[in-house]
Amino acid sequence: MTIITDSKPYIARATINHKLSVAPMLDWTDKHSRYFYRLMTQHTVLYTEMVTTGAILRGKGDYLSYNDAEHPLVLQLGGSDVKAMTECAKIAEQYGYDEVNINVGCPSDRVQNGRFGACLMAEPALVAQCVNQMQSATNIPVTVKSRIGIDDLDSYEFLHTFIEEVSKADCRHFIIHARKAWLTGLSPKQNRDVPPLDYDRVYQIKNDFKDLEVSINGGIKTFSEANEHLQHIDGVMIGREIYNSPYMLADADNEIYQSDTIKLSRSEVIDLMVPYIDETIANGGRAWHVLRHMLGLCNGLSGARKFRQHLSECAGKDGAGGQVLLDAFNKVTLP
Repeated sequence: MTIITDSKPYIARATINHKLSVAPMLDWTDKHSRYFYRLMTQHTVLYTEMVTTGAILRGKGDYLSYNDAEHPLVLQLGGSDVKAMTECAKIAEQYGYDEVNINVGCPSDRVQNGRFGACLMAEPALVAQCVNQMQSATNIPVTVKSRIGIDDLDSYEFLHTFIEEVSKADCRHFIIHARKAWLTGLSPKQNRDVPPLDYDRVYQIKNDFKDLEVSINGGIKTFSEANEHLQHIDGVMIGREIYNSPYMLADADNEIYQSDTIKLSRSEVIDLMVPYIDETIANGGRAWHVLRHMLGLCNGLSGARKFRQHLSECAGKDGAGGQVLLDAFNKVTLP
């Protein structure tokens, strides 16, 4: 695979098969983790970590750079100012992103103070206005990721009304985290575990809005579970389980997409990542920026703990490069 470290103009796909996607995770799903994931799966949809409109329009860094190998790729956008959201959607299209996804699910205080994230579930008209203007200004789809509810606004009727109003703005794909969010009283971490899961509520949304594409997120750990969900809805989004055990993606194309993609061994993945790490360093990065996403690659194998330990101890040292990954893998016993 050719290593390309800067994004270039790209003709977005007409449609994306959302049967499986890796959830946007702040500080986790950066361009290095996405490149790593794409080596193992051709079809799984990848999302950026959430990027705010302020970072794109006023930030000093290039928050939208990616590697061409990452497609199909979706930018998750945080914001609520219609003009700023529209401008960012246009920029995302210029960068070649395949879709833009609006974050209506993050419950953190910082996000709420910016009037975006899960608190926007209480303002479906504003979300619909953003979708409408963003889609009018671009030729790429605009989608929405939400919760099933927020605080005491957690009835099925509340979720139904939200989906109904936003879909009238021609949003055709909704990703629903099957837990409500408590905007006060729980941390973002607690909001990922404490509120109970309600998969049936997401299934009911699909049943009531058969013309919409509906994906489900929350608590899904295996592709067997994913395929059970796919009997009821259109797509499954998995986050932490993939991050912690990324090699499961090597089975994604076959188990989820019924594709005959050749499955790479861990050794083959590592051989492809070594030059990527070295090129990242040559462009001013550090080995740890990449290797921190690979700690779970050997989970389940004898020597996995030594693999993680070696990466943790050595990847941050001055002069560390791709050889650190090879040395770590030498501590693993393959079956």
